[in-house]
Amino acid sequence: MADDVSFAKSCFPLQEHVIEHLARRSDSFRELCRDFATANQFRQTLRDCSDPSEAAQHAEFVQLVEDLRAEIANAIANASVVPFRRQSSNPPRT
Repeated sequence: MADDVSFAKSCFPLQEHVIEHLARRSDSFRELCRDFATANQFRQTLRDCSDPSEAAQHAEFVQLVEDLRAEIANAIANASVVPFRRQSSNPPRT
């Protein structure tokens, strides 16, 4: 699991504990983090390309990395929301 989320944790260092918590509880979040790391690896591989088709692929991976980063940020934000119980308008009878 550490490899799946290590890149996400490096991008969101203040949220490492939230990322670890989400990864333990959600296969889909782990997969999202894995996709994020993989897309970033391809982006880096294509960064210094001279072939125009590879330059277009690089641009696509740059966008994909940013989209996945936004998805992870959204998941972190949603996980950080603590729901409050609504108090009953009728107090308990004694």
